[in-house]
Order: sequence, then C-alpha cells, then structure tokens
Amino acid sequence: MSLSATVKSIQDIMRKDVGVDGDAQRIGQLGWMLFYKIFSDQDIALEAALDNYQLPIPSELQWSNWVDVDSLGKEALTGDELLALVDGKLFPTLKELDFQQYEGVVRERGALLRSVFEDAYNYMKSGTLLRQVVDKINDNINFNASSQRDMFGDMYEQLLKDLQGAGNAGEFYTPRALTQFAIDMVNPQLGEKVIDPACGTGGFLTCAFDHLKAQAKSPNQLDQAKKGVFGIEKKPLPHLLCMTNMLAHEIEVPTNIRRKNTLSKPLSSYMRSDQVDVVVTNPPFGGMEEEGIEDNFPSFKTRETADLFLVLVMRLLKDGGRAAIVLPDGTLFGEGIKTRIKEKLLRDCNLHTIVRLPNGVFAPYTSIKTNLLFFTKGKPTKEVWYYEHPYPKGYKSYSKTKPMRIEEFEPEKAWWEHREENEFAWKVSLKSIQENNYNLDVKNPNAVGEVHEDAAVLLDKYQFAVSEADKARSALQAALRDCLE
Repeated sequence: MSLSATVKSIQDIMRKDVGVDGDAQRIGQLGWMLFYKIFSDQDIALEAALDNYQLPIPSELQWSNWVDVDSLGKEALTGDELLALVDGKLFPTLKELDFQQYEGVVRERGALLRSVFEDAYNYMKSGTLLRQVVDKINDNINFNASSQRDMFGDMYEQLLKDLQGAGNAGEFYTPRALTQFAIDMVNPQLGEKVIDPACGTGGFLTCAFDHLKAQAKSPNQLDQAKKGVFGIEKKPLPHLLCMTNMLAHEIEVPTNIRRKNTLSKPLSSYMRSDQVDVVVTNPPFGGMEEEGIEDNFPSFKTRETADLFLVLVMRLLKDGGRAAIVLPDGTLFGEGIKTRIKEKLLRDCNLHTIVRLPNGVFAPYTSIKTNLLFFTKGKPTKEVWYYEHPYPKGYKSYSKTKPMRIEEFEPEKAWWEHREENEFAWKVSLKSIQENNYNLDVKNPNAVGEVHEDAAVLLDKYQFAVSEADKARSALQAALRDCLE
C-alpha cells in the first residue's frame, strides 16, 4: 500500500475515534506516530552501523516492542491496555526523557525526541482503533527498506501537500515548485549556513539540503550539508511535521530545527556570529503578533508579522548574503512603517528581483496575491527587475489536480542571467521608486492586451486600506487620550 493510501486509511480509522476532533488533531496524531516510527527505524540502522550506539528509548517503549504484532503475537496490547501504555508510560517517559546521561549522537537524538514529544499529544481514546492505526503504519512503512527510503522524502512532501486543504494546515505548506525555484536561484553552497526563520513543515529546508547534498562528494561533505540547514518554527504542529520531514530526508539529528518564536528575540541582540549566508522563507502574513513583540523592533514598531520578518531577514544576513522571501502585495504598496522598511531594504540591500506570483499559489489557505523577493545584502539597490509569472497555458488558476510545477519557472531561469524586458519582465529605477514613495507594487507596462485586476486582489487591497485606516484611527484616539489625561 502506498504512503498516501496508508494515510487515507489511517485518517478513516481516526474519524471513528471520539477523541480526535477535526483535521488538526488528526494531523497531529499522525505526525507523532510517523515521527516515532521513522525515528525507531533509524535507531535500528544506527545501532547496526555505529559501535557502542545505545538506543535512547527504554526497551519496553521501543516501537517494535509494543507495536510489532508479528513478533509479539498474543502479547500485543490493544484496547485499554494499549492506551494505558501510550498515555501512562510512553508519553510521560519521552516528555521527561533523560538524555543528559548519553554522549554524542545518542544524546543529540535523545534531546530531539524529548523536544518533539514535549508538544505532542495522543488524542485517541479507543485503544482498539489505536491498535488498527499503529498496525497500518507498521505494516506499510519501513524506512530501512532501501526501496522506501529513497522515495520517502518525496512521499512525505506529497503528504504535506495533501494536507494543504485540511483546516489551517495549509498555512504551513509552500508549494514545492516555489521552494525549489527559490533555492535554485539563491544557490547555497557547501560550507554556507542556510536558515528559514519561519520554517513551517520544512519545505525550504529540505530543498536546501537536497541542493547541498548534490554537491557532497564524501561522507564528511554530506555531514556538512546536514549541518548547514537551520530552522525555527513557532507552532507545535508544523514543528512536529518539520522534524518528521527532516528525518524522512535522512537528516538523522535535525537539532538545528528549534521551536520558538523568532520574533521574540530583540533585534539588537543579534550579533555578527548569528548572521548567515542564505535566508529563504515564507513568513506568516495577514496576521498580527502578540502585544509587546513590536518592542523588539524599536525603529520599526509594528505587530504585522510579514513586516517584522522582512526587517529580521535583513539583520540575519551577512554582507554578501542572499535572501528569497515570500511577501504579500500589501508589503509592496503599504505606507507608513512599511515605507520606512522598504527604504531600509533598498538602502542596505540590492533588491534585484521581484517575481510576481499569480493568484491561487497558496489556495485554499489564502487568496492573497504574493511575490517572491530576491535580494543581496551589502550594496544598495540601483534598479529592480520584475518578472510576472504567468499561469501555464490553459490554466485559469491552480488546484489540487493542477498544481504549480517547477517546469513553469524555466523561462525565469533562462532570463535570469541575460535580462531583457519582454511581455513578462520589466525594470524600474531606484529614482522612480523613490519618487513614488517607495511603492514597489509596479504594474507590468509590457503586458499584452488590456488587463483587468482580479476582483480578489482588489478586495484584498480594499481590506488592507480599511485595516490601515483602523490602525491610524486607534493611534489618534490613543494620542488624544494621552493629551487629556
């Protein structure tokens, strides 16, 4: 049975369980079980490959010792006994796992296991249904089988894509074609440090690792590739899915992936040693950060997440460092603090390319029109090149059956090193941008035929304008109250 068929059958079983309420909990439940199965398969491989490797998991809690019916026979637990093991022993033990007693890779993997299970939960209330689920996983997923291991990373990526339409899970998924194009263009090299400060389920990071892995010619260089990717994710569910994604791509100790809110660290506390060579990210947009976060960015006080991440990315880059970041149209045409952020971007970095993406790239999670910005830190911008990415011939939008494909970006790649204006590409001088108050929302002057802006885009712009007006009104009211007190 294929991974997608296995996952579908597991979700059908979970729907019968009264404890699993909705897609988010089903994804979380599936996430920790897939993680634990892959982790256990890797433990077996490491035990065989390394001298004196110790399993960081107590014997009775190792996957095969409570799941594998073939070896356990009638002693395989089910019903209330299985639930008692999972809820009463497995989770409490892993949440408080003492990894300090180990050294080297065992200690690192023990720390990884604990960090993942600290935020994981067993939602299932039926031990009988739980037995059916773990049997499905055990029978159909074996990461140590070479036939599966070579394909598992791609299969897991497909699983994440399939989850895009599940509630808010799509918030954390960036289409593989888009991440691949971004990585190809920033072209990270072995020895460079690549980070995604809002890594979601790890799409940019796995693409970056694959890119570095292709350059590796020895075991040491492969280890260098594994240690070259870094990620930070705020929310427990995407962090869990990201960790599983790293394991699926054969990064056995993804300790460079941390769970925290990147924006909670004051901008002034980032030192030169924190800076990196490459930043690739699709930060959350359309949302607001918790109160007080804006104080970490004293020169750019805003609670709008996308704006704060743009400021952070500029700080994270070394001189000569490259970035690719997905941002909504609102960042391009917004004023006020957005203008000041864009002024800093054009002054401190060479914003050499903006790829304008069509609607539907992130559907059904959002219809907001987005852009992929490429810039290099250390030299100011003199001109900005735009490339309007068209739908493939015959497409009016993207869908589950008609997803974005990496082949669509071949024209951009061919144009990249030999830039000329055409019906999709145009350039704008810094002077023109400055005269237009740093508005980067520049329409394509070379478009063929009359183009009417999409209604959804116009609605987004209207809602953005209303939101900005509400903020200005609130700020004015607060100022008047201060004057009267």
